[in-house]
Amino acid sequence: MFSNKKADESKNSSGRPSSGSLGINSLVQGTALEGTIEANTDIRVDGTITGKLFCDAKVIIGPSGAVKGEITCENAVIEGRFEGTITVKDLLNVRETAVIEGEVTTSKLLVQAGAQFNVSCVMSKGGAAPKPAQESSKEAKKEQDKVGKSGS
Repeated sequence: MFSNKKADESKNSSGRPSSGSLGINSLVQGTALEGTIEANTDIRVDGTITGKLFCDAKVIIGPSGAVKGEITCENAVIEGRFEGTITVKDLLNVRETAVIEGEVTTSKLLVQAGAQFNVSCVMSKGGAAPKPAQESSKEAKKEQDKVGKSGS
């Protein structure tokens, strides 16, 4: 009779909160994790991760945090260490205490003075890696050929 409708709506059929509910995952300092992590909400890393991290929201690597491996996420703030491949669909914010080595693909990039940013970086809309130049030039030639034929 007096049910909490909001609480009921935020849970799916398994009784766990749905991906639409607010929350943040946290790996505290002194904790080490190896493997693959998938998160629907923000995740903060103050410990150590070795492996893959897939996040539909923001990844925060705190000053004591370290990730070695692969990250794919919507947004990222890095204050600690990262080594590997990171793909950020929107904004990658690299703070002054960050040490990053590897490959970066992002749509927007902010690197603060003092950060160690030793990467190969590709910037493209949506954080998706662009097609190799050779492929792009082939497609451009095909488009030119189409335009030339239709204009005749």
